[in-house]
This record gives sequence, C-alpha cells and structure tokens, in this order.
Amino acid sequence: MRCLYPKCQDQVDPVVAYGRPTCHPSGRPAVRLNMISSVDGAAVLAGRSGPLGGVADRNLFATLRSLASVILVGAGTMRVEGYGPVRLGDVARARRLSDGMAPVPPIAVVTRSCDLPWEAPFFTEAESRPVVVTAAAAPQENVDRAASVADVIVAGDLQVDLSRAVEALGQRGYSDVLAEGGPRIAAQLSAALLVDELCLTLSPMLTGGAARRILDGPAVSPPTTLGLDLVLEADEYLFLRYRRR
Repeated sequence: MRCLYPKCQDQVDPVVAYGRPTCHPSGRPAVRLNMISSVDGAAVLAGRSGPLGGVADRNLFATLRSLASVILVGAGTMRVEGYGPVRLGDVARARRLSDGMAPVPPIAVVTRSCDLPWEAPFFTEAESRPVVVTAAAAPQENVDRAASVADVIVAGDLQVDLSRAVEALGQRGYSDVLAEGGPRIAAQLSAALLVDELCLTLSPMLTGGAARRILDGPAVSPPTTLGLDLVLEADEYLFLRYRRR
C-alpha cells in the first residue's frame, strides 16, 4: 500500500497511517465511518457492498476493525452481508492488548424491532459479547431474548436515536466507534452530525443502475464540509480519509 497524499511514500503501514481516533471534543466517542463506493457512486453491487471490494479493501477493513473500540452496524447490513464474529490475527490482538483494549472489538447492532437471528454464529461464536442497540418500543420478548446473548442498549422511544446510542457506548467505556453502515445508518449518523471521520474506499468499477449511494436518507442540511486528510492506493483501489472540519 502506498501513500499519495499528504506525502508520497512507496510503502506505508495502514495501522500507522490511520491510527486510533481520539475522543470528540465534547467527550463523546469519536465516530469513524467506513464505506465503499464504485467510481460512479454506487454503494452496493447486486444488493451488497462486498462485491465492490477486493483483497486490498478487505485488508484495510480488517485493519480499521483492529483499531476500533467498538463496531456499529445496522441490522439490515448485518443480515445482507452475512456478518459473523470479528476475527483478528495474533499481531493485531497483541497490539490491542498492549494498548489496554480487549483482544477483539465487540459489534453493536442497531435494530428498532430487536428481532435478529439469535442462533447465528454472529452471536453464538462471538469472542467479545455483542451489543444490541434498540428502541423502547421493541417487543419485550425480543429484548429479553437479546439480553440472553448480548448486552442491550435502549436508545430512543419509537426509533433508535443514534446520538443517544453513541453516548451510551461512551458510558460503557468505548472511546471510539467504527461505523460500517449500511447507507441508512451512515445517513442517520451524518444527519446527526456524528461522523467525525469518513474512510471511503473508491472501487475501480463502473456499475451504472440505480444503486444507493453511501448515504441513503434525507439531505444533510446544511451539507457537512470535509477536509481531505489521507489518500492511499493499492491494487487500483483508492482509500480516502476525510475529517469533518
């Protein structure tokens, strides 16, 4: 992986290049959003983001996970992308332990209904106990079932309030959140001004069609201004990091 900006380098360590996010000035956890898009703006191909990626993208995906305190994902993305428990190699695990972190980060799933596949490996094989983020209106039997396999956060009444969810994750000791989408969660985080850093993989593909963009929701008003902070390249993929100014 080479760096094109801010300084050209033939070989860079993405762990060093990205580093761990620091807390937001307000004290809440920093939110790093990681998304992928085709060159013409499609966030999914055949309904999933996975086919847009390649080896380099998957490697960076794992690197960003290894740097995170907790991972946040929507229930729809969890199902469609076939999420399983986080797996990290020995080097990443040792680095996390030396930094005072758990060997692997837990995944927090956002679900208004609190209706998830509780017998799936995502829950039954997780090394770090998952977190379920739901709303007060969720059926109590679903919440009780969730509590048997995960930690439960109730954030919001009829819908999940992501501002309250991020705050609750901070209260549980997580200093940063790696949000992996999908586009609806990304849009909600952006509308709530919670995205501090956007890590965007630009896939060398043209897909056409009417696929969703990385934000699938109402317009962000006013639009959030981002500053380009980092550009890496590998296997013809571009890896862009923007920070909110």
